[in-house]
Amino acid sequence: MADIQGRIDVIEAEMARTQKNKATNYHLGTLKAKLAKLRSELVNGPGGKSSGTKNAERGFDVTKSGDTRIGLVGFPSVGKSTLLTALTGTRSEAAAYEFTTLTCIPGTMKYKGARIQVLDLPGIIEGAADGRGRGRQVISTARTCNLILVVLDAGKPLTHKKIIEAELFGFGIRMNETPPRVKIVKKESGGVGYQEMTHQTKGMNAEVARVVLKEYKISCAEVILREDVTVDQFIDVIEGNRAYIPVLYVFNKIDALTIEELDILDQMPNYVPISSQHSWNLEELMQEIWDRCHMLRIYTKPKGQMPDYDEPVILHSEGNPSIEEFCNRLHKHLIKDFSHALVWGKSAKHQPQLCGKDHLLEDEDIVQLCKKV
Repeated sequence: MADIQGRIDVIEAEMARTQKNKATNYHLGTLKAKLAKLRSELVNGPGGKSSGTKNAERGFDVTKSGDTRIGLVGFPSVGKSTLLTALTGTRSEAAAYEFTTLTCIPGTMKYKGARIQVLDLPGIIEGAADGRGRGRQVISTARTCNLILVVLDAGKPLTHKKIIEAELFGFGIRMNETPPRVKIVKKESGGVGYQEMTHQTKGMNAEVARVVLKEYKISCAEVILREDVTVDQFIDVIEGNRAYIPVLYVFNKIDALTIEELDILDQMPNYVPISSQHSWNLEELMQEIWDRCHMLRIYTKPKGQMPDYDEPVILHSEGNPSIEEFCNRLHKHLIKDFSHALVWGKSAKHQPQLCGKDHLLEDEDIVQLCKKV
């Protein structure tokens, strides 16, 4: 491990003293590919991603429950345990000293009919991605979440935010990003084929693609770039083990700030100011969690009965989900016997509307499913 870290430091030093221009793109691409491989070996053991997690510490063994899962990540003593108690009612030990929480403590928050599992993870420290302070276990569990809440002390320097971002990035979590629209198809022969569907302005070209693929021992492949990407994003596609997770920055303990300091924080994107001790602004936080997880409520209506408003079916979709997705959420074999559906709500042109499986639903629609006779 020390040898790998030493090689990483050498490559990072060389990248730092190399000027960035068109003439050095080829050299920087080679260095970035080597760096990504070494970091993968550091996390997963010799062999990088091919060796799985046999040499890395696994995450905490917490059964996934509810409609979605969010994780509280942050430095020790920033108020994660108090926030868990305020959101879910689950008691997590809180004290004035650091590292009060030593394992993962789950709780369940109910909001708009949805059951949201909240994980209070132990505090991480700088170097967590390399295994310091059970950091790998914490971040491994964070990778399983639908949303990560990075809890920060509003009275501490903003450099803490950068440190946590670097640790999550080093463990393969891409925060508030979508997977690059890059396709790499390996083939038996013919060398490397390279196609750009859009003009590349961030350093990618045919030569850089070939040298990066060569570093991963890929000599024959078809590369198609459907958007403007960086070399790092191209390497992420080759690695194939990145987690693209939305992240919300929760600035806790705002009761210790002035109005002027809050105005400065308000310029940051993806953030919510709260005070978990005084339960300030928790409603806005819960609404942001709902929006970032792209959740919708669909109510079921048995024939001849009133709709079930107490237990809605929760769907996750950035757009509007179809009735087919709704059926698959209930049971994967339900769509085979599907005949039609009666829909009440905003998506229906009249109440009710007879719809097929491709009809797009909206939040708080009421659906009655009808099977084939």
